Amino acid sequence: KVEAVRGFSFFGSSFIYIIFQEGTDIYWARSRVLEYLQGVKNKLPTEVNPVLGPDATSLGWGFSYALVDEKGQYDLAQLRSLQDWNIKFALESVPGVAQVASVGGFVRQYQIIIDPNRLLAYNLPITKVMEAVRKSNLDVEGRVLELSGFEYMVRGRGYIKNCEDLENIAVGVSRTGTPIYLRDIARVQLGPDIRRGIADLDGKGEVVGGIVIVRFGENVLRVIERVKEKIKRDINSSLPFGIKLIVTYDRTDLIHRSIDTLKEEIIKLGVAVSIVCLIFLFHLPSAFVVIITLPVAIILSFICMYYLKVTSNIMSLSGIAIAIGAMVDASIIMVENAHKKLEEPGTQDSGNIIIEAAKEVGPSLFFSLLVITVGFLPVFTLQGQAGRLFKPLAYTKTFAMLFSSFLAITLTPVLMTIFIRGKIRREERNPISRVLHSLYEPVATLALRFKKMLIIFAIMVLAATSYPFIKLGSEFMPPLYEGTLFYMPVTAPAPGISEVSKLLQLQDKILKSFPEVAQVFGKAGRAETATDPAPLEMFETVINLRPESQWRPGMTVEKLKNEMNEALTIPGVANSFTMPIKARIDMLATGIRTPVGIKILGPKLEEIEKIGLALEHHLREVPGTRSVYAERVNTGYFLDINIKREAIARYGLSVNEVQEVIQTALGGMSVATTIEGRERYPVNIRYARELRDDLEKLRRILIPVMTGGASKGTEMSPAFFSAFTQVPLGELADIKIVKGPTMIKSEEGLLASYVFIDFSGRDFGSYVNEAKAKVASLKIPDGYRLQWSGEYEYLIKTHERLKLVIPLTIFVIFILIYFNTQSVVKTFIVLLAVPFSLVGSFWLLYFLNYNLSIAVWVGIIALAGLDAETGVVMLLYLDLAYEQWKKEGRLKSIQDLKEAIMHGAVKRIRPKIMTVSVILAGLIPIMFSHGAGSDVMKRIAAPMIGGVITSTILELIIYPAIYFVWRGRKLPID
Repeated sequence: KVEAVRGFSFFGSSFIYIIFQEGTDIYWARSRVLEYLQGVKNKLPTEVNPVLGPDATSLGWGFSYALVDEKGQYDLAQLRSLQDWNIKFALESVPGVAQVASVGGFVRQYQIIIDPNRLLAYNLPITKVMEAVRKSNLDVEGRVLELSGFEYMVRGRGYIKNCEDLENIAVGVSRTGTPIYLRDIARVQLGPDIRRGIADLDGKGEVVGGIVIVRFGENVLRVIERVKEKIKRDINSSLPFGIKLIVTYDRTDLIHRSIDTLKEEIIKLGVAVSIVCLIFLFHLPSAFVVIITLPVAIILSFICMYYLKVTSNIMSLSGIAIAIGAMVDASIIMVENAHKKLEEPGTQDSGNIIIEAAKEVGPSLFFSLLVITVGFLPVFTLQGQAGRLFKPLAYTKTFAMLFSSFLAITLTPVLMTIFIRGKIRREERNPISRVLHSLYEPVATLALRFKKMLIIFAIMVLAATSYPFIKLGSEFMPPLYEGTLFYMPVTAPAPGISEVSKLLQLQDKILKSFPEVAQVFGKAGRAETATDPAPLEMFETVINLRPESQWRPGMTVEKLKNEMNEALTIPGVANSFTMPIKARIDMLATGIRTPVGIKILGPKLEEIEKIGLALEHHLREVPGTRSVYAERVNTGYFLDINIKREAIARYGLSVNEVQEVIQTALGGMSVATTIEGRERYPVNIRYARELRDDLEKLRRILIPVMTGGASKGTEMSPAFFSAFTQVPLGELADIKIVKGPTMIKSEEGLLASYVFIDFSGRDFGSYVNEAKAKVASLKIPDGYRLQWSGEYEYLIKTHERLKLVIPLTIFVIFILIYFNTQSVVKTFIVLLAVPFSLVGSFWLLYFLNYNLSIAVWVGIIALAGLDAETGVVMLLYLDLAYEQWKKEGRLKSIQDLKEAIMHGAVKRIRPKIMTVSVILAGLIPIMFSHGAGSDVMKRIAAPMIGGVITSTILELIIYPAIYFVWRGRKLPID
């Protein structure tokens, strides 16, 4: 069930990410991974302890905050302690929170700064200092004593509590027998632990931050609301005076804005559909019968969503929004047909007439609605990212259509018998109907007269549609404006943390200077979580924007990004802008943090880097490229200490003994941990910085060598000092500076490196195709390969899926329509609506400058079902008129057939136009919507609007002509 395994190894940390197939139970997957970890644990170095990360992903980063000291009373170490030991635990107690990751500030550390000269003077090896510190930090229990009838629990208190306790540790005995204290050979101080991540707020300087990570599968909105309630109720009141918790990212803002936008649109669409029904039927009770099915079907859909745990989000609500127009189609045709029957003279029993009218159109309506439902099957088969995005839409649209269909054949007939009473206004007296008849009758007459020419013209129109189709670009998803930008520049590897801090502050200060920007929260390096495998040179800056009403006139998101890109022209920095959720999805699914990227896989890092640099050079020339950066794999600086085995053998030393001193004196080793209530801080031993800041000083680091005279049990006796001597490291090892990889990535069992590409002003498909052509001339050595990734990877996978499923779905639709019509010819006539609709779809997309995205294809798939429905309705009335003429014996010549077709087409224009009008009334308002989520809705609605318009026009003109040609083959002219 594993789709991909990615490895990231860099200074101090190594991460392995296992991507499982969609639908895999997360806790089953975690248990399998734990089993495998136990199997490989004995193959790892003894000091390596692999642990499983939280039951969450980086996509769960739904809320973040910064701690700001407005009074300047607390340093970054104190703020970090407040975050790590108070706020973090409080927020992790909130149901649904998997982890709270700290970032920035300084982790407090007790630092023992050894003076090697004093060690030499006392002839004291550093290993004995380490051992003494370890043995001076523990509590023990002595069971219980009973005194005076009471039980006393015995405790031996020996935990280190402060620097003074450390200073008073005895590390040896001098030749005169006096104790040697730690303060005699070292300086003890509080300082910062090594840092691999920093945070900045608004370019004003470093801050301490926290990131709330929502557990996998939890409702993000509810969890974050609980987190905010916890902060408001418990945490804010407990913060020290002058410290404020400032929210730096809150995904609930986007969720609320998106849902509000969709709810508003659904209400608008419902009102528009209701008005159309009232205008066409000109009968308030009848309109009520149609309208009442809308809220009932929507409520039933929400009930289904609740029990199936489909949350209210942009996509699920969009499913209801695009279905609103079609939801009342069946009820409209039912009511309209009943009207037509009741208009006939001599009607007495209205109840029986209504039932008869329902039976007349019921079977065809059932099959047409079934086709609409089946037509959405391709969306259910989408996998991966496309499936996660669009399956909620498919579910809600299907729920809505199923319930509306059920209500049309159950509730609607009942309501018709109750509300449709009394005299019904004849269709000819309805001004809308009169206008429709007067407009359509001459058109239908001409269509029947020039039927063959019209059919040829329709074929030419279809052929001409190839022009806009080939001009349309392609992309995976339209941009979903989240209200927040995400700045993720790429820099050269191996910068020092002081330089990273300066660069982060400079970037944030520049970004905050834009009037559209409300707040900037920048992070460099990694937060304390397994969900963030970021090296120190990786920047992630959340840019919270003001409401668009406060922007400069004419400013758009793209213009703002371009201005920011120009302002952030910094040597050695390749800019990239995206949005937080999109970036997390991309990095999680593909590992690429830009819209498009190239993965270079192979056996040797040096060759991989050469290929990457060549790709970078070629891709810079592709039009539209904003930035391109190939990872510099071997640009890290390493200080290699190669131990001379023969030299250490002469002194009776092992490699481990030399390495332990190197690790302690040079790098600093944590030898103990203080226990201060809830808080825990490391105790670190090392040489002073000024004694290890160049190669010559490093060569003078002293390695203790036993010369004899010491034995177990006399370690602290005066004899101990004559038993040891100190040897400079330079005599035991070669020390040199070399270059090597700062990070090692692996994928598919091979070493990997990435090329990050950001572009603007072009669609994905055309850009990648041109980029592929550009790099095709590049010779790739044997054993190495390129893999295009990023958002483009989703696009290719989804297209391959749709190529397989859509033809199968069309075949199923063909079978369903055939079962309804019992005629191959009629089935093909109905399906002609599909190519007719593509005319309007592609031309409207072309004029709106929309790319072919998955959202657009979902709209086209939804359109195919609507086309089949309108085609079935059109054919239904032509067939009813034909059968009526035939039954009455009036179908004896071509002229009789023409009259029958004119009756079926012109006299029954009202239900056809009504069904189309309510569909358009439910879609057109979407094109004028604004706010979060509207861009996705527009891409779904646009092809449906264009397609419904052209398919209706062509159906009204072409269907009668084709039907005339087909039925007139065996009839005489006169």
